[in-house]
Amino acid sequence: MPTAKLHFKEIDLVIYFPTSGNEDRNHLKYGVAFRARRTGESQPGIRINLEDVLSKPEIKEHYPHTVAYFVNASGRGINYEPEYVETRTIENLQELLRFLGDRRI
Repeated sequence: MPTAKLHFKEIDLVIYFPTSGNEDRNHLKYGVAFRARRTGESQPGIRINLEDVLSKPEIKEHYPHTVAYFVNASGRGINYEPEYVETRTIENLQELLRFLGDRRI
């Protein structure tokens, strides 16, 4: 199974969920990688906890967000085109965690 990706569309930030290593963990404790596509910022190592990414001010202080789950994307830069499986507007952290649970990420 390919790595799951969650795109925060308005801020163009992608969170990458690995296919293994998060079994039996609370979603907030998942080890993830991320890339803020506008700024080029990414995690300071191989993985960080999802809660650390979600505490970033651009996420935490700016709900609602439009998030989209995808598996594959093509292109780079302005030609970046994810093939979204599902898109949802979320109003708060609890809705985001429900969305992750619904997708079984």
